[in-house]
Amino acid sequence: MLEELSVKGFGIIEEIKWRPAHGFNVITGETGAGKSLVVDAVEALLSGQAREEDIRFGSNEANIEGIFSLEKKESKAQLEKLLEEKGLGGDDDALLLSADFRRQGRTTPRVNRQAVSRSLLKEISAALVDIHGQSEHLSLLNKSHHLDFLDAYAHTLEKRHAFAQKTGELHQMEREIQSLSRNEQELARHIELLTFQIDELKKADLQEGEEETLTQELTLLTSAEKLKAAAYDVYRILYGDESAMNSSSAIDKAGQAVPLLKQIAEKDPTLQPKLNYLEDAVSGLEELAREIQTYGDNLNYDPERLEEVQTRLELLKSFKRKYGNTITEMLNYLAKAEKELAGLANSDERRAALEIEREKLRIELGVAASKLSQERTKAARKLETAVKKELAELGMGRVDFIVSITQAAVAATAAEGIPFPDGNFHKYSSSGVDEVAFLASTNPGEPAKALDRIASTGEISRFMLALKSALAEADTIPILIFDEIDIGIGGRSGEVIGQKLWKLSLHHQVICVTHLPQIAAFADAQYRVSKQTTGDRTASHIETLDKEMRFKELAAMIGGPKYTTSALNAAKELIEGAEGWKKGKGKL
Repeated sequence: MLEELSVKGFGIIEEIKWRPAHGFNVITGETGAGKSLVVDAVEALLSGQAREEDIRFGSNEANIEGIFSLEKKESKAQLEKLLEEKGLGGDDDALLLSADFRRQGRTTPRVNRQAVSRSLLKEISAALVDIHGQSEHLSLLNKSHHLDFLDAYAHTLEKRHAFAQKTGELHQMEREIQSLSRNEQELARHIELLTFQIDELKKADLQEGEEETLTQELTLLTSAEKLKAAAYDVYRILYGDESAMNSSSAIDKAGQAVPLLKQIAEKDPTLQPKLNYLEDAVSGLEELAREIQTYGDNLNYDPERLEEVQTRLELLKSFKRKYGNTITEMLNYLAKAEKELAGLANSDERRAALEIEREKLRIELGVAASKLSQERTKAARKLETAVKKELAELGMGRVDFIVSITQAAVAATAAEGIPFPDGNFHKYSSSGVDEVAFLASTNPGEPAKALDRIASTGEISRFMLALKSALAEADTIPILIFDEIDIGIGGRSGEVIGQKLWKLSLHHQVICVTHLPQIAAFADAQYRVSKQTTGDRTASHIETLDKEMRFKELAAMIGGPKYTTSALNAAKELIEGAEGWKKGKGKL
């Protein structure tokens, strides 16, 4: 549900912070006060788009933020999966959407404080909110969602998911068959290539880490003479040149300092640690000099070994171009090639076995799709009846509603077809063979059309309400917003709409902008939007109405700002009547 909506600098809204309740929320107020601006702000937040004229005059930007809680199990699971896939998961059950709309510069929408694309934002929003009115957030107008609604209503989603899993198995099987069905010459060439590659890699006897070891050895071999000379120089500096008459080695000089420091330490014992350190240093230098001498003696230029190392490194370099950038990748390629060759060696037998399995699976899918289609058709007729009943109660009894279910026939040889038990073949997808579309005719004698072809905004809103009422428990979208649903209807229809909206709120959070007191009377929480002028600036504000304030607001909706006592009494009767209905009949 929408826990909190914060809006700054949007239209004539200077700043509001609104916390709608659970259940049925109604927004009322005088014409032009900015009621629909609240809905417009939600639309801008969900789409990540706003017009420049939506930004409040005198402001450089508008800021909108919505905090949503994920409560309904189905929608929560769907959204959490999507958020996790996109790396947008939060630490709790809250979902934060925000956007800063600037006159100059690009608007970046954010989800849980992370920047997202508008396409991803709309994908998230579609699972969160339906706005019914002059909006693009109408999932029921989107034909791609109609099958989802029907399957939810028919309780066939699990069967559909099982069918999708089977189609995945069939597609994998067909890809393997296609791979095995290459022509004989191509297959022979491929086997020959794999055999050569496997033989070449095995003969090379590749070892993990050998390239690094060989590279280090190459460096030593190519620098052997220089390293030998440098080692001798180090030894001479440390140990001295035996041919010289006067030694000037580092060890001799350090050794000369030992007795001198010893004399000092005898007088001043605090220098004993320094003497010990010097004696250890002399001993260490002697050991180091011997090791350097041994290292230099062992260094020899070996042209044959140098050639071997260079040849091996060139081989590895050529392998990199063919099999991978590292020894690990080359060994992985070898394992993969051996596995593929083993499979190709038995390709004819494997292909024949797969083709038999494929036909069995296609028949199995045909049976499953046929049963799924039958259940959908049965549920579709039930849904049509339920929606027509809802429409009649909304004063649209002459409107016809049809759930169209069609299948595309294909030839028996078509790869995209599966056989039904009756012998006919139908084109299929991961959801079955059915194409589902919700159609309606608002005038008797006129052909049924797609829902988005219905012209009247009021008709669309009431149609959506009828569908939502019939699909209430199956619909996983948690938040429903209705704007302008009361256009062109009277009090009697308003009462029915109020009842239906309240019933919807048993399964959803419902927000409705209305001018009709008959609808507002059924609210669980009511809010008034009003304009206030300070100096030369006008701003919209929203306030929560308590019981007495609701009486007065409905009285004003009935009789105008200067309402009479009779209007106030009528308002009380409306609210008390709605409360009585909710406690009794509404919960049946």
